[in-house]
Amino acid sequence: MKIITGLTEFHMDGPSSVAIGKFDGIHVGHEALLTQVLEAKNEGLSAVIFTFTPSPYEFFTGEKSPELMTVSEKRSAFESAGVDVLWEFPMNRYTACMEPLAFIRHILVECLHAKLIVAGDDLSFGDKGRGDASLLKRYAKEFGYEVSIIEKVCLLGKAVSSTYVRNEIRAGHMENAAILLGKPYSFAGTVCHGRQLGRSIGMPTVNLIPEAGKLFPPFGVYYSRVCVGQKEYPGITNIGRKPTVNDTPAVFVETYLYDFSGDLYDREIEVFLLSYKRAEQRFESVEALKDQLARDRKDGEIYFSNQRKSL
Repeated sequence: MKIITGLTEFHMDGPSSVAIGKFDGIHVGHEALLTQVLEAKNEGLSAVIFTFTPSPYEFFTGEKSPELMTVSEKRSAFESAGVDVLWEFPMNRYTACMEPLAFIRHILVECLHAKLIVAGDDLSFGDKGRGDASLLKRYAKEFGYEVSIIEKVCLLGKAVSSTYVRNEIRAGHMENAAILLGKPYSFAGTVCHGRQLGRSIGMPTVNLIPEAGKLFPPFGVYYSRVCVGQKEYPGITNIGRKPTVNDTPAVFVETYLYDFSGDLYDREIEVFLLSYKRAEQRFESVEALKDQLARDRKDGEIYFSNQRKSL
């Protein structure tokens, strides 16, 4: 996948299908856009994702919302899906003032040679957000492209949006978040060295330090699933600052893996959060922490046993 970032000029060699969106996290609504541009590859069109950086919300308000997916996570997800080009178009005081028609003519037609443009029904672009789906359709015949506008997907009684997903994650409703995202919420990264306290008390763990800007659910313990290469392991994950044994502000994603033995240091893993178990707490002693972790591990065995029975 070719990644174009920080540039306002880029020219495709051939025709493309283009999905336009904020893509501040890939939820089921975004998946509908992604599916269409990928299917158009069968017609000889390159699959292009066009998004803005920073997001229009951050640019206009100066407020940065915690991310459902970091930049590296999104890039990895798009590449794995089969996207050919990801254009992270710079949002600044010059590009924000681009006339909507100029955006269509220059960016979509001249630069990307778009033959199919896919977007959500809340699309806005160009100066003061005056560009929208109806404008795209108005010029489709003149510029020789087709337009596919995707209506909002409704789940759990509401239209799916990144804000909706964030609120569910902040509330610890991981099962709901998984429905909205199409998969459980996750943290990806490289296993780093910890203090090895878990190993000393009979519960060895793998540690991730999440990238800056990543949205955290409530600090606490979660049932989880961990992907290591092509293999998956059930796990129990603590997210937080480990107040009993740690006095730094760093946030850790620390996971005990069932049915695993070995060394994962410096390996890439992804931790999917399935269900919230309990809040993080400070214990009076390491021995009290050890006792609670033993109960957590036992509860996890019951949880995953029930999960297997329900399949």
